[in-house]
Amino acid sequence: MHMDNTAFVAPALLKWHAQHGRHDLPWQREPTPYRVWVSEIMLQQTQVATATGYYDRFMRRFPDVATLAAAPLDEVLHLWSGLGYYSRARNLHRAAQQLVEQYGGELPTTAAKLVELPGIGRSTAAAIRALSAGERGAILDGNVRRVLARCFLVTGAPTPRAAEKRLWQLAELCTPDEDVAAYTQAIMDLGATICVRRRPLCAACPLEAHCAAKRSRRQHEIPAPRVRAARRTRAVVMLLAQRGDGSVLLERRPERGVWGGLWCPPQFPSVEAAQLYAATRLRSAVIEPRSLAIVRHAFTHFELEITPLLASCEAWAGVMDEPPTLWYNPAQPERLGLPAPVSALIQSIT
Repeated sequence: MHMDNTAFVAPALLKWHAQHGRHDLPWQREPTPYRVWVSEIMLQQTQVATATGYYDRFMRRFPDVATLAAAPLDEVLHLWSGLGYYSRARNLHRAAQQLVEQYGGELPTTAAKLVELPGIGRSTAAAIRALSAGERGAILDGNVRRVLARCFLVTGAPTPRAAEKRLWQLAELCTPDEDVAAYTQAIMDLGATICVRRRPLCAACPLEAHCAAKRSRRQHEIPAPRVRAARRTRAVVMLLAQRGDGSVLLERRPERGVWGGLWCPPQFPSVEAAQLYAATRLRSAVIEPRSLAIVRHAFTHFELEITPLLASCEAWAGVMDEPPTLWYNPAQPERLGLPAPVSALIQSIT
């Protein structure tokens, strides 16, 4: 199929979207640049059904850029807890502070300026401008990539440069000059609800008659799946040090790496290392003989196997070069970022 034969895409999608697209998502009700930006960041790694509840809570607490910028990072991470990919939340917070400093708390009105902010790439910048201002700009998120790759038979893995360049060219050619907001939402919706990765609903697709992958019966192999290494297991011991009032010792994770910036019990490579820490850092520590159930948590590239170790103690005697720590009392919880498995672990001992 020739690259320039793209004129059918926008009319077919706009007609389909008017009847079958999603029109009542929270960020569509008042599509300001800020509200669209937050939704786009949440939707980068999270499905709509999961994101909507988080989005509503986030917007109630942070209704504008200035409120988000002024908030402590802990509170931002607290409202992100359970969504995963926490660098998104840290970038949102950092970008909000940059917006207050450089743009008076408003998002810049060009995609070129938006991409200079942390966490905003070419596609997200175009989506923000298209959905909030109707400004023409091509987007290429995972859903759009899949629709275009199938329709125009762009083979090969999704990341090599040639395929990427061709998909961007197609995205540009397919984007109409008018109704850009509706078209942008339409092509994202089609990929999310009809042209799905497994078992696409081709019979309900407005592009079916033109789809090269459907014609050649190759829609199930396009786009080519990413070759993933076998998921390895990483084992850690978590020391749940608990005082008499029920509070648990937590330390802040480093910014980079797993659960960056969130609060977790101290982690160790072995039970022996945890016991040594308890003996030297915790006053009157008693490691309980009863062992807690092992917790498994799947990340994209590995599975974390947590062996929880319970210690009763009176206080903590830290040293200067250790991470920031605090006593977290589940009965009077502070608003801070806790990974979902850690939150469940703490609940299990209270």
